[in-house]
Amino acid sequence: MLRALIVDDERLARQVIRRLLARHPEVEIVGEAESLAEAVREIERIQPQLVFLDVDLGDSDGFDLLAALPSPPLVVFVTAYAEHAVEAFTVNAVDYLLKPVDPERLAQSLRRAERHLQGPSLPADRGAIALRTPRRTVLARPSEIVALRADGDFTHVFVADQPSLMLWRTLAHFESLLPSPPFLRLGRSLIINRDRLRGVETPSRDTARVTLNGLDEPLTLGRAAAARLREALAG
Repeated sequence: MLRALIVDDERLARQVIRRLLARHPEVEIVGEAESLAEAVREIERIQPQLVFLDVDLGDSDGFDLLAALPSPPLVVFVTAYAEHAVEAFTVNAVDYLLKPVDPERLAQSLRRAERHLQGPSLPADRGAIALRTPRRTVLARPSEIVALRADGDFTHVFVADQPSLMLWRTLAHFESLLPSPPFLRLGRSLIINRDRLRGVETPSRDTARVTLNGLDEPLTLGRAAAARLREALAG
C-alpha cells in the first residue's frame, strides 16, 4: 500500500485528486494539508511515502515545502503552471502533472513512485543528510557539516568547502538530528562541529573567534557562546 498525502490550498483541487486516486486501491490517502506549515506538520506526523503537491500554496509554494524538509518523501507536483517543470525535476520530483489531471498520466506517476520505492531509499552513505533548498540539494555526512547558525525560522548550514545553505528549519531541528558529541550548541544561535575545531582566539573578554576546518573565515562568538565553548573545552 502506497501511503499518500495531498497538499493543495484549494479544497476542490484536493477533492479532485482524492477522487482520481480512489480508482487505485494500492494507494491509501493518509491526510491532506492546505498550507506549508500544515504540510510540514502532517509529513512529520504521518510520514507519507508520496506527496501530491501543488506549486502555488497561497503565501508560499511547493518548493518552499521541500526546502523545509531535510528528507522529504517522494513528490508528484500537481499544478496549473507548466513553467515550473524544469525546476521540479531539479529537486528530484517523481512527476509533474498539469491540471486538469489526466487519469492515465496519474497512473504513470504512481508506477514511477512504486519504482522509486522499490529501489534503494538511501544513498550509499547511509549517514548522509539531504540538505534541500529551492534551487539546490546537498547530501552531506554529519562529519562534513562544520557549523549551523540560526537566522529566525531559517538556519545557515555550513558544509565543508562549499557555499553555505539556508534552510527553512530551526536550529532546534538540527540539534535533534545531529549527534552530540561532536556537535555542540553554543547558545541560542550557533552549533559547531567540535571535531572540526582548529583554534580559538579571544580578542576581548566578551568575544571569541573560532577557526573551523572547512570554513575560510572564523566565526565570531558573543559572550554567552564563548563562555559555553570554554566550559565544553575545559570538560
